[in-house]
Amino acid sequence: MTELVTFGDTSLRFAPLDGERFETTDDVRLRVSGTESNVATAASALGTDVAWLSKLPDNPLGHRVDRTLREYGVETEVAWGEGRQGLVFSEHGPGPREQRRYQDRTDSAAATVTPGELPMDRVQAADATFVGGSTLSLSGQIVETAEAVLRAAGGGLVALDLDYASGHWTVEAARETLDGVLDAVDVLFANEAEAKTVFDRTGEPRKLAHTIASNHDFETVVITRSEYGALVWHDNVIHERDGREVEAVDPAGQHEAFIGAFLERLLHDGGAGEALTYGVATATLTRTLPGAMTAVTPGEVERLAAELDRER
Repeated sequence: MTELVTFGDTSLRFAPLDGERFETTDDVRLRVSGTESNVATAASALGTDVAWLSKLPDNPLGHRVDRTLREYGVETEVAWGEGRQGLVFSEHGPGPREQRRYQDRTDSAAATVTPGELPMDRVQAADATFVGGSTLSLSGQIVETAEAVLRAAGGGLVALDLDYASGHWTVEAARETLDGVLDAVDVLFANEAEAKTVFDRTGEPRKLAHTIASNHDFETVVITRSEYGALVWHDNVIHERDGREVEAVDPAGQHEAFIGAFLERLLHDGGAGEALTYGVATATLTRTLPGAMTAVTPGEVERLAAELDRER
């Protein structure tokens, strides 16, 4: 039986080589990246049986996405159809430069997917289901399908990443759309800045997590803080872990790697504190790798998690 099902859009990600800008580069690297697929690959790398559900264009670009996910050990359930393959253009360099990201995902094939095109029986039988908020920004149709997926999860764990993509929809649209699905969610993930923006809150992360959990009746709220670590509110208890300073090769994917590892621990009977430590360890290792999909091993995550626990 599938332990974790993720549903959502995945793009082809273009990034200049050697820290160059798009305005000047002659060479770019093509990789696959999407919130739900990045979570799936991280969880799979740590031993979780994962299936990714979506719709892709029946052309070489869509097949590139499907093939890549399978190479990372993720089972794919794809509805093949018309439409575009979504694209993301991302560049980063050493500080004080900020990462720049441009999304070209309008009219993607995934935006047209309907519940009838997905194997809902797999969702119903899964131990956990995960969706990212940016997927809901693509169209009204995919919002309906995502809501159907979340509500079909039955007795399994339902997790959502806030995943607010400011370049793709307004904060008002995000709030309205997310308000329609949050009641189906058990575990909410968000980075600190996005949580403050979407929920219109201020204050330090501990208070933020408690307020969000209380207002929306979540079982668990997780706030990530990039290289500074993360915290989790669970059962009215806060657990915190500091990050580990590393030389960042590519910051893309660290948040999703955290989520994949966190869910892997929950699915394999780890508590909230242990899941938090594994999430921070996996996100830290992912920062040292190129691309948004993580290729960590269980052994190196376990070793770093043990070090982080000793440093508490």
